[in-house]
Amino acid sequence: MSHADVPAAVTALRRTQTIRERARFLYHRARDGGSAWFTVDDDALERAASEVAAVTRDNYPDLKIPYHSRWRHFEAGGIDRRQQIGARVSGGDALTRAMVDLTVVSVLLDAGAGPDWRYTEPGTGQTFTRSEGLGVASLHAFCDGLFSSDPHDPLRVDAAGLARLDTHALGRAFQVGPGNPLVGLDGRVELLHRLGGALTEVSGAARPSALLEPLLGRGPVAAHDILDRLLASLSGIWLTPSAIEGHPLGDCWPHDAVPGPGPSAGWMPFHKLSQWLTYSLLEPFEWAGERITGLDELTGLPEYRNGGLFLDTGVLRLRDDNLTERAWSVGDQLIIEWRALTVALLDEIAPLVRELLGVPDLPLACVLEGGTWAAGRALAQRLRGGRPPLVIDSDGTVF
Repeated sequence: MSHADVPAAVTALRRTQTIRERARFLYHRARDGGSAWFTVDDDALERAASEVAAVTRDNYPDLKIPYHSRWRHFEAGGIDRRQQIGARVSGGDALTRAMVDLTVVSVLLDAGAGPDWRYTEPGTGQTFTRSEGLGVASLHAFCDGLFSSDPHDPLRVDAAGLARLDTHALGRAFQVGPGNPLVGLDGRVELLHRLGGALTEVSGAARPSALLEPLLGRGPVAAHDILDRLLASLSGIWLTPSAIEGHPLGDCWPHDAVPGPGPSAGWMPFHKLSQWLTYSLLEPFEWAGERITGLDELTGLPEYRNGGLFLDTGVLRLRDDNLTERAWSVGDQLIIEWRALTVALLDEIAPLVRELLGVPDLPLACVLEGGTWAAGRALAQRLRGGRPPLVIDSDGTVF
């Protein structure tokens, strides 16, 4: 489908500028007392920034902070697994394609694992849980050729390999069993099947790397251009009811108060997983010799670690504390608003963190890693044994 075939409202809702504008509208509305769910305590933002700066210094004493990326999970346990892949793939272009394929399939497998699942790594004997476990498990599954249709070329992801994937095979790769349950295993397989279907619909893109290859070797790569290609090609893999004129919107939700022109009015876009994937692709692009520009055009990620940071530090307060006692859907207005306020507040806290660290040019991708995500996770562990402050029923395509 050509760009001209996409309605202007859909194009607008894929822009991070639109995400920021609408998130800031809801933020100022909440500060003025207009939110039915939240109040905002501006004075608490300095305390939250201090918490983030302290965690950042603990994690990265030299302040050499990498991007918030799936590649951090591949480094779990202090092992540089990137070198393991490089040792098995010859040639720079082939290695880049392998890195991109791995990144895409691994991010799409990064839904919540649940509290009882763990992965013991062959060879090292180290055991990992949650995102680190999913990252290491998906890397080993990739290296074993689980997502490839070519036994002579295992380190790849292709549409045919994804089509033949079943729950038993993925469960075996992730060491799932009666005593080691993984939440949403069936949903993960279905998502990868939809990825395979989407790749077959894009001419010449039977692999995720082929989808992104046109961006390589043409000079600097704008971060938003990576996101644009992902949204234009893969929006249909997300099973949300959101659509305009039959065009799926993906991680974009209706909110009564959100303004906008024409059919885009009333929609609050986020594209969290697509942006998380974009952040995770930055390093494979840079390793291929590409220079990334416009990095801070991407927004902060509206998920429960970043959102939890602001609730747990008192920057955001629920008008009714009893709201924490029920489960919420990702399409509920409270959750939509929480996510929007998170995007706006990440932009508010970033300059404060940079000032406290004395690193004025620190990209938002590094503030997240250092950072807001890590501080949100640490606070959740300290306060609730790792659980988020709000209970959300999610199929893994949003959080």
